Amino acid sequence: MSTATTAPLAFDPYDYAFHEDPYPLYARLRAEAPLFHATPDDLWVVSRHADVFAVLRDDATYSNRMGVSLDASAWNVEAHRVMSFLALDGHEQTRLRKLVSKGFTPRRVRELEPEVQRLADYYFDAMLTAGSGTGESGTTVTADWITEFAGKLPMDVISEMMGVPVADRDEVRRLADLVVHREDGVRDVPEAGMVAAMDLIGYYGAMVAERRAAPDDHEGDLTTALVQAEIEGDRLTDSEIIAFLFLMVVAGNETTTKLLGNALFHLSAHPEQRDRVLAAPEAPEALVTPWIEETLRFDTSSQMLARLVTRDVELHGQTIPAGAKLLVLLGSANRDAEVFSDPARFDIARASDELSKSLSFGTGRHFCLGANLARLEARVVLNELVRRVSGFQVHVDRAVRVHSTSVRGFAHLPTTFTLRTPNPNASTYTDTGAAR
Repeated sequence: MSTATTAPLAFDPYDYAFHEDPYPLYARLRAEAPLFHATPDDLWVVSRHADVFAVLRDDATYSNRMGVSLDASAWNVEAHRVMSFLALDGHEQTRLRKLVSKGFTPRRVRELEPEVQRLADYYFDAMLTAGSGTGESGTTVTADWITEFAGKLPMDVISEMMGVPVADRDEVRRLADLVVHREDGVRDVPEAGMVAAMDLIGYYGAMVAERRAAPDDHEGDLTTALVQAEIEGDRLTDSEIIAFLFLMVVAGNETTTKLLGNALFHLSAHPEQRDRVLAAPEAPEALVTPWIEETLRFDTSSQMLARLVTRDVELHGQTIPAGAKLLVLLGSANRDAEVFSDPARFDIARASDELSKSLSFGTGRHFCLGANLARLEARVVLNELVRRVSGFQVHVDRAVRVHSTSVRGFAHLPTTFTLRTPNPNASTYTDTGAAR
C-alpha cells in the first residue's frame, strides 16, 4: 500500500499542492471522514453530495451571516458589505436579492448576447492572428488562452453591463485578480488583496455617486438600474449597490474565466471527445452545452463555501458545536459516486439527469444569481471557438494554476489552435490542418 493512502488525513485549503489537485483528498474524505475536523484551522468539513446539499438548503442551521469565505479577516458580521446577499440569511437575504434582481434581470442577461458575441469575435481575431508559433501556411497559432482571451472577456462583459468605461477595465481586472489570489504561506487575505478590495469599493462608490447625481447620463447600465430599483418604496442603499457590484466583479468575473480555462484544459486531455465537439462547426451547440455542464461538474470554479453553524449538530457520529465554521466542498460533492456514475471520468456524453444534480452553482435560496450569465458567456465563446478552430492542444507542461481558496483554474494556459480557413461561399469555416 502506498504512503499516500496510509498517511493521516489532513485538510489544508491554503496548501499549493492541494490547489494542484484536490480530488484524491476529496475521495478520501468522502470514504473515510465525511465529517472531518481540520484542527489547525478549526474547520469542520463536509464532502458528500447529500451532506453538502442539505447544508446549502438550511441557512437557519448553517448561516451565511459571517460570509462564505474561510479567510479569517473576511469572516465577520460585516461580510455583507463586500459579499452582498451571499452573506445574509432569511428575510434580509430575500429583500436584497429581490431588489438586486430588479436591475439584474433575466432579460438584461439575454440582451447581452450580441455584446458577448462582439467581444468574442474581437478577442478571437486578436488572439488567433497575434499568437506565436504560426507556421508558414498560417494554420496553427499558439497563444495563452487565459491572458489573451478568457481573462479578458468576462470582465469586459460585466464592465459593459455595469457601465465601467473601457479605459478603466484593465485596472479593474488587475484589482479583481489580487482580491482572490493567495500567497504561499499566508493563511488569510494577503495585504495586496485587502488594498485591492478597498480600491474596488472606492471605485464603485464613485460610480454609484455619479449615477445618483446624473442618472440620465448613464441610462441603461446596471449601476443606474440598481440605483433606481424599488419595491413598494424600498430602495437599495449606496453600500448595498457597491457590495453587489464588488460581488459581481470578483465572483462573476473570476469564476467564468476559470470555467473557460477548465473547459479547454479537460477537453484537450480527451482527444476523442475534443474531436467530436470540433467536428460540428455548423451546429456546435449540441455538444458545446454538455461540454460546459460536464466541465462545471467535473472541475467547478468554486470549490468550497463557508457556513456558520448556529446550533450543535450531530452528523456522522460527531458533534459540530454551535459557532463552528463549516466548509462545504462543492468540488467533492460533484465527484460523489453515490450520485454520479464513474465520477472521476470526464464525459461530455454524461446523462442530463446526472448533470442536473451538480452543485456548482449551489442550490436553494442562495443558488447563484449569475449562473445564466456564466452559461451564456461560455456558450457564445465555445460555440465561436468550434466555428474557428478544427483542433486545439493545451500545453500542460506550461500551464500555471491560480492559487486561491475561492476559485480553481488557471492563470496561464498556453494552447496551440488549428485554424479553419474562412470559406467565402459558406457561413462556417473549413479545416486547414491538425493541431500539433
